[in-house]
Amino acid sequence: MNPFFDPDFTSQHNQLISDFNLARQQQPASEQAINNFQSIIWHHYNHKKRPFAWRAHPTPYNVVVSEIMLQQTQTSTVAPKFDAYIKAFPNFQTLADASFSEVLRHWKGLGYNRRAMALQKIAQLIISNHQGILPSDSGVLESFPGIGPATARSILAFAYNVPTAFIETNIRTVFIYFFFKNEKEITDKQLFPLVQKAVDQHNPREWYYALMDYGVMLKKTVGNVSKLSAHYTRQSTFQGSDRQIRGLILQVLLDFPNGVARHQLATILNKDPERVEKIMLDLHNEKFVTIKNNLVRLS
Repeated sequence: MNPFFDPDFTSQHNQLISDFNLARQQQPASEQAINNFQSIIWHHYNHKKRPFAWRAHPTPYNVVVSEIMLQQTQTSTVAPKFDAYIKAFPNFQTLADASFSEVLRHWKGLGYNRRAMALQKIAQLIISNHQGILPSDSGVLESFPGIGPATARSILAFAYNVPTAFIETNIRTVFIYFFFKNEKEITDKQLFPLVQKAVDQHNPREWYYALMDYGVMLKKTVGNVSKLSAHYTRQSTFQGSDRQIRGLILQVLLDFPNGVARHQLATILNKDPERVEKIMLDLHNEKFVTIKNNLVRLS
């Protein structure tokens, strides 16, 4: 049952929100307000936590795979792909040793294929430079491809239960909703001190799960609060985009592992030849594909 249709849950939750609002009116971001805020988030999570495989088994490898997959992709899309991916590549070693065509084949459906390449390179670096053990240093993690400051800190929180602070879209939604609801153009710089102050020092992993679940609930019940953020951008249309054509080219090359004649790609895709040529050269420069004797194949 959805807890927001449970009268007992709703009554308790509304009381917690009322207590929070009172504390906020008396002193914004006070210790009492933060404590009340934490109670709201935990109360919801204890009744409505979302089960995911990477949460049930938060090994360093599972965390890295899930965090890269979840960049710009919804959990509903990631969940079934994650299970199949982990079955195919159960650890850093198997992923590092796999052919890129197999990595890409199991990535199909997640989009943003640069992430598939970055994830395999991360595995290779962990095997070659770190004895197969995920580093617990944020600076080292940030040196890996596809990992910025926020992802590095999220990996530390989820893999090693480190009480560090980071912001992603659902976390941003929650803090704007509770602390900046009537403002616009809110920056992450404004949010970050509150995120730091609210982190559960004993169980940051579950705390961030709880925040993210609350953010998802808010999007379903009150709309996209993230529009109030100064960092909000609307995702570009996929249909007809260069991103779509990139994916189509890679799919053709997966279907033809021995390669495709360069001049035939546009015909196979039924797309503008000049546009296909440009995107294909981009893929070549990014080392997704090789071009030899006018034959194009996956790297």
